[in-house]
Amino acid sequence: QVQLVESGGGLVEAGGSLRLSCAASGRTFSSSGMGWFRQAPGKEREFVATISWSGGRTSYADSVKGRFTISRDNAKNTVYLQMNSLKPEDTAVYYCAAAPRVPLATIAGFYDYWGQGTQVTVSS
Repeated sequence: QVQLVESGGGLVEAGGSLRLSCAASGRTFSSSGMGWFRQAPGKEREFVATISWSGGRTSYADSVKGRFTISRDNAKNTVYLQMNSLKPEDTAVYYCAAAPRVPLATIAGFYDYWGQGTQVTVSS
């Protein structure tokens, strides 16, 4: 079992930066692939980024590649999403998720545990 709590969301102007954090509890965190997803109003939840259990491999959606960076600190049971050069279209609720069985999943169905989400709003 893994419990996830996101933080760090907020309101930022276009071009600005935010860093999201996801604090995890549970013994399987360090052996789980971790991911970030987002859902904008009226849209389906979409993949943003994922990182392997060791942090050695990452994958990003094309829409955020070069602007967002996912990282993790297994000693702190935390995964991060550094978001730079934010755009209004990045506005969404951002969710952290854990996939104990799959190292670099880009599909939400492979994730077994989800946080409650944190709102990110980018003004133009």
